[in-house]
Amino acid sequence: MTTFDPALEREYNNRALVPEHPAIFEKWRTDSAAFRACADAELDIAFGDDALQRLDLFPAKNARGTVVFIHGGYWRSLDKSDFSFVAALFVANGISVAMINYRLCPAVAVADVVDDCQSACMWLIDNGPAHHMPVERIALTGHSAGGHLVSMLFATDWHARGIDAKCIVGGAALSGVFDLAPLLRCSMNDDLGLDTASARALSPIQLVSQIDAPLYLAAGGDESAAFIEQTRQLHRAWPANCAVAEIVASRNHFTIVGELARTECKAFHVVRKLFD
Repeated sequence: MTTFDPALEREYNNRALVPEHPAIFEKWRTDSAAFRACADAELDIAFGDDALQRLDLFPAKNARGTVVFIHGGYWRSLDKSDFSFVAALFVANGISVAMINYRLCPAVAVADVVDDCQSACMWLIDNGPAHHMPVERIALTGHSAGGHLVSMLFATDWHARGIDAKCIVGGAALSGVFDLAPLLRCSMNDDLGLDTASARALSPIQLVSQIDAPLYLAAGGDESAAFIEQTRQLHRAWPANCAVAEIVASRNHFTIVGELARTECKAFHVVRKLFD
């Protein structure tokens, strides 16, 4: 029987730390539905056989490249459709957006979620042009577990998969989890099923980036100390990629997502400039 650490439970339970999260989630969904209603989109495009192995594609007119967005939810909840609103500003600025869904724990392991994101990117590179999604320049973005998945894509040996990683021009990971070891002592691991070996193998701080491109890191100033330290850990581990690690004042674990969706925010501009 695993003994859970009450202090870590508090630090990593973001919903408890942000009691207003139901209203934040509802605004995400409302804004996302409104954008999908007027967007030129292809929804639920299959990249695998499972019902969750799907992509939403939002092509921009005369697009300069494609942003990939990977949602969070501790690898076990939420959905790409909750985050369509993130695509709106990029599309308006001539950048297409692909949003990845993936299978969820505990039905699959975290390693399978990583594999789903790798497969989705491979599908996009092979098939994106036929769906008006340019793939010569791709930026990988994600939030929370999605930030972890972005960094795992940076650590992927794409050459071994027959992919020229030069098409990945950079990315952004907001409030990511880059050291999975603390989660071994949290009750969520009942769903994640991590052990010491898998936590190490799936922790980006223990891996080497295979992509020669910048990865912007940010966490909210109102997040737990553990999440802020997670961002700083990857900043220290990957200095060649992660030259910047922002701690954004007055943002919590959930409101930090808006940094990709507002013109006044640095995260949006950092990603947009990857296509200049």
